[in-house]
Amino acid sequence: MEIKASIKNYRQSPRKLRLIANLIRGKKVDRAISELNHLNKKASIIVKKLLESALANAKHNNNLKKEDLFLKKIVVDSGPSLKRFRPGARGVAYPYKKRTSNISVVLGEDVKEPERIKPSASTKGYDVTKKDEKIKTIKKVIKK
Repeated sequence: MEIKASIKNYRQSPRKLRLIANLIRGKKVDRAISELNHLNKKASIIVKKLLESALANAKHNNNLKKEDLFLKKIVVDSGPSLKRFRPGARGVAYPYKKRTSNISVVLGEDVKEPERIKPSASTKGYDVTKKDEKIKTIKKVIKK
């Protein structure tokens, strides 16, 4: 089951936001939020809010617990750029762009597999010591 949340046209460059996204991608939600709390970046506040929004969607819509969720996917794309001009020498205008970002988060449910019982050698119907002896004799024959 996938839980989604997104922000569009956030006024910070995608390059700066991807630093944060790469840091928390694939981690459990608890761990990601605690890491975002301790980061000294402007983008960490917004990504944390987005993560909490996705978490609220999971609780409200699907009755999922915070402990069972992990960051399945986080994507930072570039949004529309605001084109602006700065005055230059001799009446020239120098263009620059104020970039925006679109951020989307997908949370996944961490499915825990039941513990598998390793089959013992006796259940396979052969004795391990006899098999080892056969291998040793085969190796001796091959060496000659």
